[in-house]
Amino acid sequence: MEAAMGTGLAWLNATVAFALELAALAVLGWGGWQLGGPVAVRAALAVGLPVAAAVLWGLFAAPRAAHPSTAGRLVVQALVFGAAAVLLAWGASPRWGAAFAAVVAVDLLAAAVLPSVESPTA
Repeated sequence: MEAAMGTGLAWLNATVAFALELAALAVLGWGGWQLGGPVAVRAALAVGLPVAAAVLWGLFAAPRAAHPSTAGRLVVQALVFGAAAVLLAWGASPRWGAAFAAVVAVDLLAAAVLPSVESPTA
């Protein structure tokens, strides 16, 4: 029973992690636009920041990363989630940035202590 509960919590945490990853990409796009400047610069940042984050994530942090390593995953997570938190704090409110960072920290901590979630196709 406890193993099933741990697995259920792990799947819930993985779902929250994915939602946080998508939210970080959205915040990076929004924040890129908020950084200002001419419209062309804003558009380039609004598209470029999330694309760069997604490429780095796919290379180093995704479950099936092209170059998997613990160090690479941690660095990319820190960069992506940290940049999103900073942009939220700067562009919206320090409270929003802190709240996002806190939810990410709890999710990453839970991922470290919960059982590993394996893909059904793995």
